[in-house]
Amino acid sequence: MDIPALSMALAQTKTLGDIGTAVLGKSLDAAQEQGSTMTAMIDSAAMELSVNPAVGSQFDVRV
Repeated sequence: MDIPALSMALAQTKTLGDIGTAVLGKSLDAAQEQGSTMTAMIDSAAMELSVNPAVGSQFDVRV
């Protein structure tokens, strides 16, 4: 059995796993940022309806 090659393969596998975990963490941070931005946009839309309740609440459809 080639112990040095096995050791290098295990170290490479661990490194790739660590890199994958770091990338996944960055992706999660970006998704959380998008979610908080979306929540802020929804809150601002609700604020507009409270200031101007008639705007956008009714519309006429003619066929």
